[in-house]
Amino acid sequence: MASNRIGRINEEVQKELSALLRTVKDPRIAGAMLTITHVDTTSDLRYSRIYISALNGDEKELLRGLKSASGFLRRELGRSLQLRYTPELQFIGDDSIQQGAHILEVLRDPTRVKPENPANANIILDEEA
Repeated sequence: MASNRIGRINEEVQKELSALLRTVKDPRIAGAMLTITHVDTTSDLRYSRIYISALNGDEKELLRGLKSASGFLRRELGRSLQLRYTPELQFIGDDSIQQGAHILEVLRDPTRVKPENPANANIILDEEA
């Protein structure tokens, strides 16, 4: 029977860290709007990579602030999760939300849309017939 234990742990770590990040008093973190996009925990529960996307502010400063607060976050995470080992937190910048917004902007811009191909003008679709 296959187990999804690591997936459940990843979801719990993401949920708990999202709540804990609001309590951090570091000004580099407190003023930023950030999102935890993905959590990847190793199978031995020693390390956990947390992918962060910052919507405003400097991402490098935010990652420095998170690195300095990682001890506090790990301790609080260990208190809330009942695991044998509390994973060491590694914060990584993730720009997937910004890339998605850029793609939507490109798709919605009428000046960037390719013109209709004249070679396909004689093709009749079933919907038009």
